[in-house]
Amino acid sequence: MITKQLLHPESIVVVGASNNVHKPGGAIIKNLVDGGYKGVLRAVNPKDSDIQGLPTFADAKDMPDTDLAILAVRADLCPDIVEVFASTKHTRAFIIISAGFGEETHKGALLEDRILKIVNKYGASLIGPNCIGLLNTWHHSVFTQPIPNLNPRGVDLISSSGATAVFILESAVVMGLQFNSVWSVGNGKQIGVEDVLQFMDENFNPETDSKIKLLYIESINNPDRLLFHSASLIRKGCRIAAIKAGSSESGSRAASSHTGAIATPDSAVEALFRKAGIVRCFSREELTTVGSIFTLPEFKGRNFAIVTHAGGPGVMLADALSKGGLNVPKLEGPLVDELKSKLFPGAAVGNPIDILATGTPEQLGIAIDYCEDKFDNIDALFVIFGTPGLVTMFEAYEVLHKKMENPKKPIFPILPSTHTAGKEVEEFLQNGHVNFADEVTLGNALSRIVNVPRPASSEMELYGVDIPRIRHIIDSIDCNGYIAPNLVQDLLRSAGIPLVPEFVSDKKNEILDFVRSNGFPVVAKVVGPVHKSDVGGVTLNIMSEQHLSLEFERMMNISGAHAVMVQPMLKGVELFIGAKYEKKFGHVVLCGLGGIFVEVLKDVSYGLAPLSYKEAYSMIHSLRAYKIIQGTRGQKGVDERKFAEIIVRLSTLLRFATEIKEMDINPLLATENDVIAVDARIRIEK
Repeated sequence: MITKQLLHPESIVVVGASNNVHKPGGAIIKNLVDGGYKGVLRAVNPKDSDIQGLPTFADAKDMPDTDLAILAVRADLCPDIVEVFASTKHTRAFIIISAGFGEETHKGALLEDRILKIVNKYGASLIGPNCIGLLNTWHHSVFTQPIPNLNPRGVDLISSSGATAVFILESAVVMGLQFNSVWSVGNGKQIGVEDVLQFMDENFNPETDSKIKLLYIESINNPDRLLFHSASLIRKGCRIAAIKAGSSESGSRAASSHTGAIATPDSAVEALFRKAGIVRCFSREELTTVGSIFTLPEFKGRNFAIVTHAGGPGVMLADALSKGGLNVPKLEGPLVDELKSKLFPGAAVGNPIDILATGTPEQLGIAIDYCEDKFDNIDALFVIFGTPGLVTMFEAYEVLHKKMENPKKPIFPILPSTHTAGKEVEEFLQNGHVNFADEVTLGNALSRIVNVPRPASSEMELYGVDIPRIRHIIDSIDCNGYIAPNLVQDLLRSAGIPLVPEFVSDKKNEILDFVRSNGFPVVAKVVGPVHKSDVGGVTLNIMSEQHLSLEFERMMNISGAHAVMVQPMLKGVELFIGAKYEKKFGHVVLCGLGGIFVEVLKDVSYGLAPLSYKEAYSMIHSLRAYKIIQGTRGQKGVDERKFAEIIVRLSTLLRFATEIKEMDINPLLATENDVIAVDARIRIEK
């Protein structure tokens, strides 16, 4: 519950206020005063009657009514103070800075529960406990530094961790990134990251609200809500980047399938962010870099020019862009020769455009003009301009400032000399710009942004999927674990997924009769052991009855074997689709190259069921091995449309069969005309 009193309080009281600005209760008051808070500000302290010149009260009971109470006192005192303010002072917003609650002890958790009951009873907002506070353009209710430049068009930062929020601000201030609000939700007892996003979504005003959201998330409590409101904000014109911390696992989990070995809770986060259109980051520097990119005009296309007077950084940036699928196209022709004639001898203009260390501010401006006005194959440009310390950069940065005021194409400034040319960079930032001090970090961040898909459609693809039949099969299974091959086939057929003909039996004569009817060559596979290849349970290209008989007898002697499966021997590119159910998130669907390469290469992409065709194509295209799927070195590609169709159909099946906890289709054999499932296994839990 986010109230007006939290966002725009007309009166604020700090409980635990202090004259010592090095204590939270003193620092909050100082930040509020220095931030120009225009409402009524009061203090509560039983031991001091004069706190920083404010009206000071010894007891909260003596206070006038107040909109927002900020508590910086011992945890055990907080519930009674909240009760007094909520019940007698009409206080409808609380920020509890104090620690010592549920994050530490069971006793602290009980205190937290009591506070939550009180604020919910009176319809009040609660930020925290265990947080640094809330910072917006109206009030600076935090006890930390730095306080960034604030304006309504700045960034909204929502952080689970107060300390991390501070460190993100440290990184952002150096870059010149400005903020609209900073939410440190702490324990998030009432208001967590999802709640803030929901409020921003439901109250979004495109004319006045910030369109950039940065998130630091330690726990995703409600993935569906995070997905819905993030995607909704992005569709409304916002851009969102996020760090999800705590996704790794110490040690490897026991896994009985390829999917189980690869899929982790972090896979679910990856899939959720892709579905929502969130740019995923993995460090504070990366998050603030992406946020700074978001403040610049949105770029279209993938072709970049690099204007610099230092060759090395230009080359490193070009490498980073290339690895991310972005282009630094070669510049040539009469216009390029014309530009070269306006630069000093020895300048390079092929891209990167190196105007040399002796290049002048005027030449910098000329190079930018050519990229903007004359080079049609350039979508955006980088300007890398520092100093070896021999000259000042004021004039050069003024040229850059003027060019960036009304750019025809996005311009990314990379001013690396933050120490040697510190004053010049500071002046550049004061003009409202951002600065990317490291070109490779910028290149990597741009690649992340470009390769994130738009939010997925919420509609489910149902055509060709027999949902009643799927439910009938699932409901008829009365035990947990891997289900029999015939049930696997029935489920896949019900979803419209094509299957290779196969026959399973523990009788050799039945196996031979099937092959006589369908012909050689065939593949024989043991039924029973999960990892068939590991126990010698797969034999390819069997050409005769004698060979088949020998393989049948051998496989039936493998530990755990209870039957043998035979299939026609097919050829094609081996692909893979898998799925794993993650609590709260639902099914994470994986795709990639198949066979033994799944676990060896781990070149897979993730999606969250149900998937649209657009999402399926995005998953396929994001694979490093996509060139193999397209066809390379004279080899024909595979039927990409059918591959995507199987991914979509499988995701719909899973949405209606949540009892399926883990499954593989490996391999899918793919040719230019067809994609067909050869082997599959499904594990259920009821």
